[in-house]
Amino acid sequence: MTIFSKILAGQIPCHKLYEDAHVLAFLDIKPIARGHTLLIPKEPAVTLDALSDDAAAAIGRALPKVCRAVMKATGATSYNVLQNNGAAAHQAVFHVHFHIIPVLEGRQLGIAWDAAASDQALDTVLARQIATLLG
Repeated sequence: MTIFSKILAGQIPCHKLYEDAHVLAFLDIKPIARGHTLLIPKEPAVTLDALSDDAAAAIGRALPKVCRAVMKATGATSYNVLQNNGAAAHQAVFHVHFHIIPVLEGRQLGIAWDAAASDQALDTVLARQIATLLG
């Protein structure tokens, strides 16, 4: 059982911001910035690819609404939406969750992006494989 499961079960309190039949949004207890919010599905899934289509659609409907409210309440003009899948991708709580992190007072989320040129021949093969899997 994760901390998010305990929050959903009412065993741990939270600063609830939004809730419907499928999702819950609340303030992060260790925020990077004032207004740092977490949006979680009520469906228990460790990674995004494990979510049902219905739960994913519910996240998609709620995410813009929650972002707008966080921006307005904090006065932020920029924000990050961050979502990690798996320990190697820095996921710490193994329940799908989205971080909505307002950029305030010039403090930005530090993200290093170590991009490199792609191999077009390999990308052609990979694109075909992925497209085939998507049907």
